[in-house]
Amino acid sequence: MSGGTIGKAGGDAKRKGESLQTELLTAANCRKMANTGGCGALTRPVAAVMPWIMGLTIDLGALVANWKALADRATGARPGAVVKADAYGLGAGQVAPALYAAGARDFFVAQASEGRALRPLLAPDARIFVLSGHMPGQDPAGLIPVLNSPEQFFRDRALRPRAPFAIQLDTGMNRLGFEPAEWASVRSEALSARTDEGTGPALVMSHLMCADEPGHPANAAQLRAFREMTEGVTAPRSLAATGGILLGPDYHFDVTRPGIGLYGGEPFLDARSVVTLALEVIQTRSVAAGEAVGYGCTWTAPRASRIATVSAGYADGLPRALSGKGLVLWAGGRSAPVVGRVSMDLITVDVSDLPDVPDRLEILNARQGIEDLARLAGTIGYEILTSLGSRYPRDYRPA
Repeated sequence: MSGGTIGKAGGDAKRKGESLQTELLTAANCRKMANTGGCGALTRPVAAVMPWIMGLTIDLGALVANWKALADRATGARPGAVVKADAYGLGAGQVAPALYAAGARDFFVAQASEGRALRPLLAPDARIFVLSGHMPGQDPAGLIPVLNSPEQFFRDRALRPRAPFAIQLDTGMNRLGFEPAEWASVRSEALSARTDEGTGPALVMSHLMCADEPGHPANAAQLRAFREMTEGVTAPRSLAATGGILLGPDYHFDVTRPGIGLYGGEPFLDARSVVTLALEVIQTRSVAAGEAVGYGCTWTAPRASRIATVSAGYADGLPRALSGKGLVLWAGGRSAPVVGRVSMDLITVDVSDLPDVPDRLEILNARQGIEDLARLAGTIGYEILTSLGSRYPRDYRPA
């Protein structure tokens, strides 16, 4: 364990290294003490103590470029933007206005509360669709609920009879939306409903469950079902999110809903990198060959090494499952391996082969993106991106 004091001056967090000492566990002592409930230790002075700063940089220019690139893949459709979950964790308050300035007018959120927060930030001609529909007790004023069931449809029409609405159809995902028989029972009433914007729904949509697997038979089956359920519908139709856009023109219809591809994730392999995450080095220390680093003594130094401890962990959205998986951090063009376990607030890195130890190391950048971390952790890029914690200061590069 290590001790120290943390003070604040001028609003900037600083770490003061005053007479610090650190106990480093040895693999031999860990084994020796296993049956007594403790681990032995060597004690030596800490080599360096550095400021506590973390930084998540969001490149809005790259994000807008990704939106335009996906729009160019579906030139016959109006390109929307999915900004749910606070724009996949990157800040809808900054992302949505940047996309609006680039030309986006259709925005999609998961919950009415997200839409209400976004509404004052966008001009009146921006449409904000709420994918969860019109839930009991909610007031979707200024929003367009995407109605998912007869119950939602009749609630919405009774409470806001002239307000705009959209419809979601279940074409096989069995998650949200009208099933074919349900849609047949309300179709005529829905298509003839008069609103302040015209007649019928503002949008009729469905969602693909295997769009990231181009050869999966579910794609063609859902496309066929969507066409059958919307035959004769004159309202704008939408089936494609990022993966659907990449499946080709048959899936594009009138409005597209790109999401993960905007933020640099798969399956849009041509996406520009949007996120850089730099982790501040708190301390560096010398570790002798045979000494262990981190919880559980899972890594033992094979040689005399320099270890840097950086300020982030699984509380910040970097999964513990990344431990021991070959993850590296970056100092410019040089990499340094993560060693030991990822803990709640800290990650340890072997910086022995770096010529100099920088004040920060990057875990996300153009060389190592969200999908790279996801593969190592056994998850998906969506989860890595949306889990990035609130403790990171966010810096937005303008579009």
